[in-house]
Amino acid sequence: MTAPALIALAHGSRDPRSAATVTALVHEVRTMRPDLRIEPAFLDLSKPSFSTVVAKLVRAGFEEIVVVPLLLTEAYHAKVDVPEAIGAATARHEGLRIRATSILGLEARFLEVLDLRLREALKNARVRELDALVLAAAGSSDPIANQAVARLARLWGTHHKLPVTAAFAASAPPAAGEAVRAFRGEGRRHIAVASLFLAPGFLPDRAAELAVEAGAVAVSEPLGAHPEIARTILARYAVGAVELVPV
Repeated sequence: MTAPALIALAHGSRDPRSAATVTALVHEVRTMRPDLRIEPAFLDLSKPSFSTVVAKLVRAGFEEIVVVPLLLTEAYHAKVDVPEAIGAATARHEGLRIRATSILGLEARFLEVLDLRLREALKNARVRELDALVLAAAGSSDPIANQAVARLARLWGTHHKLPVTAAFAASAPPAAGEAVRAFRGEGRRHIAVASLFLAPGFLPDRAAELAVEAGAVAVSEPLGAHPEIARTILARYAVGAVELVPV
């Protein structure tokens, strides 16, 4: 029996760095499970589209697909866009079974990746001292999604024994620059910003720009293609594949 195919489904971006990062992440996943058929796909703005990848897998003989949404929070894309895309694909291909897993989410172990990226930024900026941190994320009109980021920020701050503020690039205050200025208003001068984004694009670039303008000493790159994230994708896939097994 052929194992279900895995589609790593990202939102997409006009910035080509975003698709390149997702492709590199999928390569990480493939190296861990060369026995699986694993494909990247995008909801919008980037190629290949989800419908194109599904059609390719159907032509290849796959009757079951597990979709792992490469999303960090349970916001609009997770609640609306992903189910709509899967519903349309299922209607288009008779007999095809598609199972969407939980999103990547904000796993506590992702803080290790966050720390790695921030250490790289601090080294490049030759920064040796910190007295505050900002965790910059995309932001959402859904307060529950923003609260999840704030909880991760508190956990991160406890680990480093530093004050941490969650900041958002869109839809919710404070922006990264506002968070940095607030810390500077308290007399803190060595403030670093970690980018809680999966891949580069307009929002992480804007957050970084505002943070630097406000006086941040360093801003990290997004999480990117890291084995820890690849392992999480495979963990989500394993659950989804089991759920496809008839009871």
